Formats: sequence, structure tokens, C-alpha cells
Amino acid sequence: MTKLDHRPLGQTDITLPSLCVGTMMYGSQTPEDIAHRQMDRCFEFGINFLDTAELYSIPPDPETHGNSERIVGNWIKSRGLRDKVFLASKIAGRSGMTWMRDGQETRLTPAQIRKAVEGSLARLQTDYIDLYQLHWPDRATPSFGSILYGYRHYKDDYVPLEDTLGALDELKREGKIRHVGLSNETSWGVMKYLQIAKDKNWPRMVSIQNAYNLLNRYFESDLAEIAMQEKIGLLAYSPLGQGYLSGKYLDGKEPAGSRLALYGRLERYQTPAAEAAIRAYVSLAQDLKVDPAALALQFVTSRPWVTSNIFGATSDAQLDVVFQSLSIKWTREIDRAVNAIHAQYPNPCP
Repeated sequence: MTKLDHRPLGQTDITLPSLCVGTMMYGSQTPEDIAHRQMDRCFEFGINFLDTAELYSIPPDPETHGNSERIVGNWIKSRGLRDKVFLASKIAGRSGMTWMRDGQETRLTPAQIRKAVEGSLARLQTDYIDLYQLHWPDRATPSFGSILYGYRHYKDDYVPLEDTLGALDELKREGKIRHVGLSNETSWGVMKYLQIAKDKNWPRMVSIQNAYNLLNRYFESDLAEIAMQEKIGLLAYSPLGQGYLSGKYLDGKEPAGSRLALYGRLERYQTPAAEAAIRAYVSLAQDLKVDPAALALQFVTSRPWVTSNIFGATSDAQLDVVFQSLSIKWTREIDRAVNAIHAQYPNPCP
């Protein structure tokens, strides 16, 4: 099996494994004991990078809010591994999920950022977070499938980016966070944050966590160039398109215990070309005699602008596929075959 490689985090001297444990289902679909076993296996494999958020578990709910951070924190403390893992978390952007802010909508204001960090630190049972990310912007942007409806420009009714980054600078100087990153961000937002950091001598964003997979390659249109030129690599989430690229949902199937069976379909995977594209990628994997999920994972991991590929797994069998994906040697022939399918069904699930 191909060994796990390590890649630079932005312009820092830190290197991270090319695979990252995504924990958004911990505490909802994945109970704590299974989550702990997963993290044990990943750590033994060499994956010491964990990504969570104050919002998780998913789907968002007042009853499960913070469960992922609690489970991750319990695991780190019980194993005595705080100095051996790289821990990332996120603050929710602007939303109506008032249960996280004592009845207020979530915003990226200095006061709310401090409150969110303190809450995450308590749940994670740690004094510092290695990478603290803005889960999505305070301003309205096309994300989470809304790009299907095109871009709409709203009035500049958002927290100034200078206020947000200034608050992160204070927390970094206090030692509560060590690095900062973005998530679900646009090219305009990335470049503005980089410019503000340069002008003010504030923390420079080291990463951007956006959706990226065979069904959604929008990152390549301009953010990939920014990632390469500015050294702000992608932490790619949803590499399997929420499981659809495994092929398990083809022909209307809903396997018992799957995310789809438990929580229902998402609109972005009901586009006219989605099923045809998924079928084509699954067929290609079968021709190559590899698991469709492994092919989809290795597509993401093999991209030069990807710092780490954030995966989710709910069973040991799924985790085995994640590990095995590294054994796929990505050749020009595979790349051409994937791009031929992409040309026929471009970005059906943004």
C-alpha cells in the first residue's frame, strides 16, 4: 500500500498528512465508541489530523450541537495525544441557528468569535486549537448547492473582514488559536483576507476548506490557481459527494443505516445529470478493477492544490477503503478518462 504523504500547510513549517479525519457525523450517525475506534485506527495508520466544528454533529440540531467536539476532546484526553495531533475546528458563519449564540443569529463579530472559541476549547478539553477556520462567510455567498441558482449580489450588510481577522489576531496572540483558515469561501474573500493580513500584519490564512469531488470541480476554475500561487492549500471536504460516488445510491437505493436513509436526499444530488455522471464514474472504477469510492478519494488526494483530503467513514469497511485508496496510482490514462466524463457531465452537483 502506498504510504501516506505529508504536505505543507500554507506558508508555515508544518506538514499535514494528505488524509484528514472528518468528524461531522460523530455524535449523530456515528456513536462515540465507534468514533473512538475510528480515530484509533487512523492514528495508527499515521493520520493525526482531525477536523471538527462547533456546529457538528450534522445535521445541525440544538440537541447534537457540539457533540463532535466533545467526542474528539474525550478521545484526545483519554489517549493523552494532544501534542501528537493537529486539531482543526470552525466557527459558524452568519446563520439563523440561534441555539449556538443564546438566541442570537450567528455572526463573525469579535464578540461572537471569542465566545465560539471559548466554547470549542471547553468541549475539546484543550488550551489551544491548531487551526481555527471560518466555517462560511458572514456575507451572502453561493455555497452548499446554492450556486445552482446563480450569484445574487446583496448590500454590504456583513461584518467587515477587518473586524473578523482582527479578532482572530487577538486570539492568536493570546495562544488560544495557532493558525487561521477559511471554509466555503470565494476567490474574492480569499484574496481580501490575504491583503488585509499583509496590510495589518495579522495572521495569514493558511488553508481553505471547500467542497471538492468528481461531481463538483468548481474549485478548479480560479481557487486552485490562488491555492497554488498564494500557498493557501485546499482542505477538500465531501470527496465522495456525501457517499453518492460510492455508487451505493444508484437506482434509487437507500441502504439501511446510510446517511441518505437516515436524513434524506439533498437537492444538489438530484440534478438531471447527477445519476448519469455517478454511473459513469462507477463504471470507470469497475473497468479499472478498483472500488468506486477509492477512485473518487484518490482523484481528490492526487490534486496538487490539495493539502489534505477530509474523509468521513461510519464503519471499519469504509475506513479500509479510505486507506486502500492510496494504493491507486493516478496515471495520465486515468486522468484522461475522468476528464472525459467531466466534459460530458460538468459539475452536476455543486
